[in-house]
Amino acid sequence: MHPIIALWAVPRSTSTAFEWMMRQRGDVACLHEPFGEAWYQGEAPLWPRLTDQSVRTPGLTLDSVWQSMQDLAAKGAVFTKDFPLYIDHYWSDEMLSHFTHSFLIRDPAKTITSMYDKWPDFHEKEVGFKEQRELFEIIMDKTGVAPAVIDSDDMLENPHGIIAKWCEAVGLPFMEDALSWEPGARDEVSWWDGGSFHANLRNSDGLKPQPRTAYIKIDEAPDRVKEVYERVMPHYEFMHQHRIR
Repeated sequence: MHPIIALWAVPRSTSTAFEWMMRQRGDVACLHEPFGEAWYQGEAPLWPRLTDQSVRTPGLTLDSVWQSMQDLAAKGAVFTKDFPLYIDHYWSDEMLSHFTHSFLIRDPAKTITSMYDKWPDFHEKEVGFKEQRELFEIIMDKTGVAPAVIDSDDMLENPHGIIAKWCEAVGLPFMEDALSWEPGARDEVSWWDGGSFHANLRNSDGLKPQPRTAYIKIDEAPDRVKEVYERVMPHYEFMHQHRIR
């Protein structure tokens, strides 16, 4: 089986922009949150805000996603961007052994206020920092080496340098041309709500510093949001010390 290069992220961490960069390369098959699609829209969805009206897709399960991913990796190299929160009850040592693991983190003050902007009723389970750290520590404990960690702010400030080091860490050649693209439709990353979360990506033309003006400051957020922030911040700080610099 060919490598499955995984970027394990948290929501609203510019992870889809990273994925879009990977799609520009042309040398790996790219998957957009395949486990997340099953978690939210599979035949037996697992997300905590599930209702009777929620989308259900017959035949789409975590098992079917994992099998499809392995089938794809049998043909060539695969890149997948996903969130550990979707599979913390599902992963096993055998499953994790098929991945080249890497992680994308972002300041919770930015991710959580963005989630609140999109989903005011978001559940803490959907934030994902705890599960991301758990997976990171599992991999580090088994290998004795910290897997590659990128901080979103570092990546946007210095995309050439950070992505080049990430490529070296996961065994890919660096392709500078992949850091830029034309604005336009992003249908490949739109299984949730027609891609409503990716307006910034549609208007973007590459990895570069981005202004952030759309969300409230964390100290202006409701108490519930501040409490989530305070609980997840230690997980971010732990992983931040391992980031590529």
